[in-house]
Order: sequence, then structure tokens, then C-alpha cells
Amino acid sequence: MVSRRSLLGGAGAITAAATAAAVSKVAMAALPEPVLQTKPDTMPPLVPSTGRPYNPVVTLNGWTAPWRMNNGVKEFHLVAEPVVREMTPGFKAHLWGYNGQSPGPTIEVVE
Repeated sequence: MVSRRSLLGGAGAITAAATAAAVSKVAMAALPEPVLQTKPDTMPPLVPSTGRPYNPVVTLNGWTAPWRMNNGVKEFHLVAEPVVREMTPGFKAHLWGYNGQSPGPTIEVVE
């Protein structure tokens, strides 16, 4: 027999899960588009539109992580995931990477 307490607890868990899913979709929609590096050339560094001037880092054979400004604070979105990378022709290595790349992006912050 199901008690009232277990029924309410189950309903609360379902409501919390539905709310978390809705909130995560809204949060993901506000994130910057992921940068995909399709060739080994050096990508030009990203420059923020606000803040103190500085010289951006140029990452050889890499890329700079995209960001968004939120109340004057840079926010980055990183996804840690397994990546397969061909080291030499015919030799593929299973690596741990960020945003589908290994090595991961350069993260620039200025105090």
C-alpha cells in the first residue's frame, strides 16, 4: 500500500526533475556557440568588447574558448568528454578533452 508521504515525495521528485530540465534548457540557450576547429591553423584570438585593454594570447595550433559577459564577469562553458585523435596516420588515441578537442581551448582571464 502506498502511503501519502511516499506519494507526495514521488510527486515532488518528478516536479523537481521537470523544473531542472526546463532550467537547464534555458541556461544552455544563453551560452555562446561552441567553436569548432576544423583545421590545424592558428585561429585569431577573441577580443572582449568591454573591460581593460590587454594583448590576447595567440595559441599555436589551438583556439580560445568562447565566453559571454554576465554582469561584468566572463563566463565560459566547458564540456569534458572523451575525444579520439589521430596522432599519426593509422594511430588513434583515446584522450580526455574539452569541447570536443584535445588539447582543450585556451581560457583567458584578466584581473
